[in-house]
Amino acid sequence: MGNRGSPAATPVLGSNGDRTVVVLGAGVAGLSAAYELQRLGVPVEVLEGTRRLGGRIYTFHFGDSPDAPFAELGAMRIPAGHSNTLRYIAELGLADELRSFHSLLADKNAFLRTAETYVRMHDAARQLIGELREGLSHDGYHPETLMFGAWLTLVVDAIAPPGQRHDLRRDLRTRLLDHVERLNLAPFVRDNGSAFDLHGVFAAHPALREACGGPLRGFLDDILLETSTELFRLRGGMDQLVRRLARRIQSPIRRHHEVIGLESRPDEVLVHLRVAGQHVVRRCAQVLCTLPFPVLRGMPLDGFGDDKLDVIHQVQYVPATKVALHCREAFWQREGINGGASSSGGRVRQTYYPPIDGDPAHGAVLLASYSVGEDAELLGRMSAAARYAAVLADLAPMHPQLLRPGMVLNARSLAWGQLPWSGGGCSVQWGLDPAVADEQRRRAQEPEGRIYFAGEHCSSRPAWIDGAIESAFDAVSRMVMRMPAGLADPEPDPVHADVPDVLPVYAKVPG
Repeated sequence: MGNRGSPAATPVLGSNGDRTVVVLGAGVAGLSAAYELQRLGVPVEVLEGTRRLGGRIYTFHFGDSPDAPFAELGAMRIPAGHSNTLRYIAELGLADELRSFHSLLADKNAFLRTAETYVRMHDAARQLIGELREGLSHDGYHPETLMFGAWLTLVVDAIAPPGQRHDLRRDLRTRLLDHVERLNLAPFVRDNGSAFDLHGVFAAHPALREACGGPLRGFLDDILLETSTELFRLRGGMDQLVRRLARRIQSPIRRHHEVIGLESRPDEVLVHLRVAGQHVVRRCAQVLCTLPFPVLRGMPLDGFGDDKLDVIHQVQYVPATKVALHCREAFWQREGINGGASSSGGRVRQTYYPPIDGDPAHGAVLLASYSVGEDAELLGRMSAAARYAAVLADLAPMHPQLLRPGMVLNARSLAWGQLPWSGGGCSVQWGLDPAVADEQRRRAQEPEGRIYFAGEHCSSRPAWIDGAIESAFDAVSRMVMRMPAGLADPEPDPVHADVPDVLPVYAKVPG
């Protein structure tokens, strides 16, 4: 295990007779797994390296008042089809807090940054089509085809990292426009030609996905999901999900237990920890590791096979950076912007206008910047002060009110790519053939001896809360199958068992 001191100098805790499952990480995957194991009667213990629970759910409150405005510096939305997450929300008594989440394209008064200026979304079509035409080999496309191309380019530019944008635009111009030219796109033109229903055309023509080139096809689901009209949030903050889940877990959740190494042995697992500045070793019968793979890459992993080490280093993580500004007032509402997001370009990329859930007298939060990839890395490497200055400079032409004295009261940001506990905003499978992605996921899920793995990187829905919960279910099932008879005996839990199919209700939540 490297320079860890002699065995006599390193306390070893636990014994082979202890059947407790030790869960590493108190993010959603770790908490979900502990909750499910507890329901099965399996003794469990959760070890978390930081003082905070929730992993990449991180709601920051600007003040101690219950009405204080807050920013979602991590996960902020739940798609309607993510049944694992929605079932937990119902089970934990949070269904009444579900509200619609308004994303990019939702508010026609939001802004779009073009090559020369900012325009409102409702005035963007002419500008976007003009810019699209400049890169085409001919000008014989139908107006509806150009509208499709313009709107797809808009969301690609807003959401995709810089390294992906060129390939995505090339696919659009060299392959996709010729394919959609043969389709009747008139039913998908909206608002007298000022908008286009991307989701509708892909739903009506599923084969259109196959017409996309590799880079665009691999990114398409992200584009459509992030701009869906069927997204939800939790009024009062996503951290409510974490707090309610943690309260259901009666087993120990130990914070400030930082994992610094793992040893997989035939009959046990040794977990090397840093606790109160001391190196200790926990001897475990079974371990469920939910740590992101970039974190595992930085520590000794003894007894791991080559295939497991290989996939730990293969899974791609993308940096993500969010910058939130606590403003004196929601000045954007006076400009007619009541939610959604602007495609703000530059290093900022996307700017969101969250609803005010509390007392407006406490101010309002502007999620000034949400960026991924190289844009996020660039902002993330700055000091906090430099990051805020850069974001204000980028946004000032679009929102000059930010420069008024006293308008910005406070700021908070998080660069997930720079955080040692995450090593990135999320895992991604961009550019991977579906069969290759499935095989990578299978290898990520595969246990290493008595060490099991969970987290969104081990799921069919990477980057989402639902994937983290799905992976916990999968890992718990694998563990239970190998447990001695009688160790995992489900306890009656009518609350869990009797949760109805709640999905139809969610279509009716208020905005």
